Amino acid sequence: MNELLAKVLDAHGGADRWSGFSKVEATIVSGGGFFPLKGVPQDPAPRSMTVWLHEERSSVFPYGAPDQRTVFTPDRIAIEKLDGKVVAERRSPKDSFAGHQMHTHWDPLQRAYFNGEALWTYLTTPFLLAMDGVEVEETEPWREGSETWRVLRAYFPGAIETHSLIQDFFFGPDFLLRRHDYAVNIAGGFPAAQLTSDYVVANGIRLPTKRRAYTRGPDRRPILEMLMVSIDISDSKFE
Repeated sequence: MNELLAKVLDAHGGADRWSGFSKVEATIVSGGGFFPLKGVPQDPAPRSMTVWLHEERSSVFPYGAPDQRTVFTPDRIAIEKLDGKVVAERRSPKDSFAGHQMHTHWDPLQRAYFNGEALWTYLTTPFLLAMDGVEVEETEPWREGSETWRVLRAYFPGAIETHSLIQDFFFGPDFLLRRHDYAVNIAGGFPAAQLTSDYVVANGIRLPTKRRAYTRGPDRRPILEMLMVSIDISDSKFE
């Protein structure tokens, strides 16, 4: 295993502990300027997010109605009632984003797909970097104020649905995640820099509770006047 990745996994709770859990449940509150651009403004109501750790699968509740939830996997997105009755579904959901740009509006299934793949990525980081098929390499360090952040570049296989196939993860001197860079391919590929902070420990796993994603400028720095997505995470529980 990559030397930096091994230290990062240990700092976030350790691969052995992670392997003993199957999913995480958390409360999320989302916002930011991205959703109005897509025609799906986000309300500030808390929602329950469930992410499976060793397979790409996630669900958010409620969605669209008090008795509805989403079911996300790479090959299917669905909105269903709590008894399992399907309200709407789409197979090969990523294909529906062909030709999309920043301001192209989304339908409810596209919004659900974005939530599913994004939160799965965030709540499995950094352990997803050790999954089969993911390749990592350490790149040039990043200077941020008085700190030097070490950077892992990850190359994801096509079987994993995530923002982009190449993503950068920045880690502080304590080996905790400070920043996550990617391109949002389903929205024209605009570059984003997501800052992470306010760590907590849940069942021995360290995770940030605040994520703020900004448009990334040509100097690779986040444009702080352009907050695209905010996510506050609370009540995390690994099972």
